[in-house]
Amino acid sequence: MPWVREAVPDQSGRIALVTGASGGIGLETARVLASRGAHVILACRGAERAREALSGAGGSTEAVRLDLASLESVRGAAAEVRRRHGRLDLLINNAGVMFPPYRCTADGFEAHVGVNHLGHFALTGLLLDLLAGVPGSRVVTVASLAHRVGSGGFGAVRAQSAGGWRSVTAYGRSKLANLLFARALQRRLAAAGARTVSVAAHPGLSPTGLWHGELPAPLRPVVAAALRWPAQPVRAAALPSLRAATDPAVPGGAYLGPAGVFGSRGVPVPARSSRLSRDAAAQERLWELSEELTGVRYGFGPVPADGTASGVCPVTGARG
Repeated sequence: MPWVREAVPDQSGRIALVTGASGGIGLETARVLASRGAHVILACRGAERAREALSGAGGSTEAVRLDLASLESVRGAAAEVRRRHGRLDLLINNAGVMFPPYRCTADGFEAHVGVNHLGHFALTGLLLDLLAGVPGSRVVTVASLAHRVGSGGFGAVRAQSAGGWRSVTAYGRSKLANLLFARALQRRLAAAGARTVSVAAHPGLSPTGLWHGELPAPLRPVVAAALRWPAQPVRAAALPSLRAATDPAVPGGAYLGPAGVFGSRGVPVPARSSRLSRDAAAQERLWELSEELTGVRYGFGPVPADGTASGVCPVTGARG
């Protein structure tokens, strides 16, 4: 049977954190989880939008300030979550930027990679021990169809990406990084015997706020025309993330997306991804670079491509 909104199982007693929950797919994801009984932490960049999101989310919710463009803010948000809660069941890395004019984060990283990947890499590492040992706990990382236009040049995350198509490439690189990270994390969790799994998803095409405001001028009419037919409403675009987070039949390492033409719309099913996104060596290079750039070290031992780990997992105590 197709996996629809009504298939989301009861989430009573679970605690979920959703980044980018002030609007769009993040808010819809938070709203559905709360309606199914979860207590949802809405991680939002601005206080005013957080208040608006809380008023519209319903159920049991709270907000925490999180600006993924600042590692200081990421550390502060993680510390606040830890102060309020002793565990997490779900961490949904949903927030992102798309096609902004060239700019750097507070820490000097190109904005796409800094926000979409490095911020989430740091946040996950700082909160992972709250998920470890919790039955059914999951880290869900939201990627994109655009990962296919990304390159593996992650050493250039500080490089300029001004201009329309170069911005598209930078966005694609950040979404490729999301997939590489999700799979590298799953390999480490599995090798360490952790109860937490890592899953990725993409929403297909949906006319959320990401498509407005900072899109390069030459692309605006093209994107507007392209979205008229294949795009799906936010309510449907949130389903891959929701299934990745709540369907117990979805295994760690899975990648979900819409079933329809070109993966742009439809019910969530296992999705295809680029060959580079499945390259274990690329995953390991990105992991090492991400630890270096963020200063957040997960503490896992090296994990070869076959998934065999060495050492002891710092969050579970399990020996690899």
